[in-house]
Amino acid sequence: MIESPQSDNTLPNIILASESPRRADLLKQIGLEFEVSPSEIEEPQITASPAIAVQELAILKARTVAAKFDAGIVIGADTVVVIDGQPIGKPENDAHAVQILRRLSGNQHEVITGVALIDIKRKNEVVWAEQTAVYFRTLHESEIVAYVRSGEPSDKAGAYGIQGRAGAFVERIEGCYFNVVGLPLASLIVQLRKQFESHSDC
Repeated sequence: MIESPQSDNTLPNIILASESPRRADLLKQIGLEFEVSPSEIEEPQITASPAIAVQELAILKARTVAAKFDAGIVIGADTVVVIDGQPIGKPENDAHAVQILRRLSGNQHEVITGVALIDIKRKNEVVWAEQTAVYFRTLHESEIVAYVRSGEPSDKAGAYGIQGRAGAFVERIEGCYFNVVGLPLASLIVQLRKQFESHSDC
């Protein structure tokens, strides 16, 4: 664990370039103090490989927010669900959500999150992607319909949230659980620690 940067005036503030309540909750869970400044960019359609695309979008979000501040460390992130090599974004409507969940039912898919850190003052950028394999059990049609009616899938990549009701759909995962929620906490802490230690050495 790393200490909150606000406990030492020599360390930079953390700025989350996302309005995702799930990402904010994850940062709070590990005891970080931060401010939220959404990038508010229009996300382009994925044309590159998903792992490259999420990194490109994460750094774009981080750079957009970094331009608004004189100092601090900006965290940008983007998550995509991939099944059979095809990226799946957020559902367009309830019918689309049902289609997505039918496709995930009884199958394995990948959740890939791109993360970008920008140390504004030092103009230092770090970008990486983390991948987690998720295995769904076979879902009954009534489960899918009930879940979609709950409203939970509407704002989530892949039309589900593992931290919510859809946790009951998951047989197992291979990789970081928190990556599926929206931020790979272990690798994020490693990279943040490197940034903070470099400031402490000054």
